[in-house]
Amino acid sequence: LEHIDPKRTYVIVANHQSLADIVVLYQIRAQFKWVAKESLFRIPFLGWCLGLCKHISLRRNDRASIRDVYREAIAYIRSGMSVLFFPEGTRSETDVMNPFQSGAFKLALSEKVPVLPIVLNGARNAIPKGDWVMKSKVDCRISVLEPLETSGLGHDSASALSDTIRKRMEAELISLSVRA
Repeated sequence: LEHIDPKRTYVIVANHQSLADIVVLYQIRAQFKWVAKESLFRIPFLGWCLGLCKHISLRRNDRASIRDVYREAIAYIRSGMSVLFFPEGTRSETDVMNPFQSGAFKLALSEKVPVLPIVLNGARNAIPKGDWVMKSKVDCRISVLEPLETSGLGHDSASALSDTIRKRMEAELISLSVRA
């Protein structure tokens, strides 16, 4: 947690292994808003909490929704609230991360806020994809990497920023797997 400055605002990016990621990521003890797929907002209790806490709903493959997500995320960032994205877009079914989408990185560049990468390992075992029941005893590791500053980078740097962060996260995921 030493890489998190509670006085700073971040675009937080995390790999996505399971629905349990949501519970695990609250262990970083930082205030943030999620960007979550719209269907999660319709699940009893979970969806109600997402809505009441004013997290950000995204309709996949819908340009108007993506535009609305950016507007909401920018408003949160400008008010001092960090925003968390799963740049893979969906949960990975293997130990290898899915390719990253560029939205979180474009946002960080446009708002000149650092990207805070977080790597999770083991959450997949808590609630495997396609399952809704949380296992009670699972070893899950979380690693908060050093934030990457964006203030000196141009708007056209999203792809390079995404690649840099992804490589750092992949290396850490391998390291966490070896330590497990």
